[in-house]
Amino acid sequence: MRKKQSTNYLNEQFLFQVCERNSAISMVSGRWKSQIVYYISQGNDRFHLLQQRLPGISEMVLARQLKELESHAILIKREIPNTVPTGIKYILTNKGLDLVPILDSLCNWGKLYADGKEISVSEDK
Repeated sequence: MRKKQSTNYLNEQFLFQVCERNSAISMVSGRWKSQIVYYISQGNDRFHLLQQRLPGISEMVLARQLKELESHAILIKREIPNTVPTGIKYILTNKGLDLVPILDSLCNWGKLYADGKEISVSEDK
């Protein structure tokens, strides 16, 4: 937890007040969050399925990322009835579903302009 008087905290709060874009980016920033949202949207809605799709992620990191996405109301946890032990699945909220095409667009943008790709400059702008 950050100190509320730290420069980083104060700068973050300022940026969130200036533009909602900064707050939105903060909600989905992190190495795994966009992939987690994508895989849940594709039906990989259980913890073990997400681990299979993201072989480089530790259990602790996956749990933390899921908890953060849940705290931002991007997904919710639901118990799966009649399972022993109790099964949990993750469901994207409307907010999370609205995020999927944005992440798809960002992925396409990254395919065009990822680090190392040649970028032309338009003189018209």
